[in-house]
Amino acid sequence: MADTEETPVPPRRKGLTRRQRRGISRGIQYAVFVAAVIAFGVTADWGRLQNQFAQVDIAERMFPEIITLALKNTVLYTVTGFGVGLALGMVIALMRLSSVGPYRWLAGVYIEIFRGLPALLIFIFIGVAVPLAFPGTEIVGGTYGKVALALGLVAAAYMAETIRAGIQAVPKGQMEAARSLGFSPGRAMVSIIIPQAFRIILPPLTNELVLLFKDSSLVLFLGVTLEERELSKYGRDLASQTANSTPILVAGLCYLLITIPLGFVVRRMEAKAQEAVR
Repeated sequence: MADTEETPVPPRRKGLTRRQRRGISRGIQYAVFVAAVIAFGVTADWGRLQNQFAQVDIAERMFPEIITLALKNTVLYTVTGFGVGLALGMVIALMRLSSVGPYRWLAGVYIEIFRGLPALLIFIFIGVAVPLAFPGTEIVGGTYGKVALALGLVAAAYMAETIRAGIQAVPKGQMEAARSLGFSPGRAMVSIIIPQAFRIILPPLTNELVLLFKDSSLVLFLGVTLEERELSKYGRDLASQTANSTPILVAGLCYLLITIPLGFVVRRMEAKAQEAVR
């Protein structure tokens, strides 16, 4: 019987496993982060930072007016702008879904224009261009009406696409079932389709509310009075008066007082929506 040659076993490759490499990479990232924190802590001029951003006496002077005036106006601007944007966005979304070609074309043009233009330019257009082009023209509500219109025009373009996507996400069988029960197309849309669509799009709409809350700071380009100031304008004015940055920091904290809870609500709603899909 002939001897059979044994197949040589290839030598085992020496080196780090993928898990080990991932661990080393993570360790390096942590080390870089810790080093950056230590470097900042050592090199920062803490006395100067405290003097510029943490003057307690200046911060105390801002209360309660920053809440009763600035924050109140910010919330009012946001809510009214959101209301205008939601109403207009609903109309545009329905036009976008219409079987009439010109309606779809007009809705598409509106969405492309107002999603492409900066919100700042819309504020300047309403506050400067409209009065110049139409002398004596007054927008109902004064500054509050101008802000609601400017924010609403911008928000409507985004909300329209969100609402349209929500309506199209509702199963077509819902409309067919409503029609079989004797509902007209319009009544079925209002009573059956739109309520279901809003349950789907509630998280992105809430996120749009957060964006509008921040965009309300653009009201300062309309030339507001002392009683019409919002958080950014209020903080900026007081910072100029005191030659200190503490008012800007306090105004920023007031923004976070609203945006962080709203952001948490959005994440919770998105998580619940994902669980419902599963």
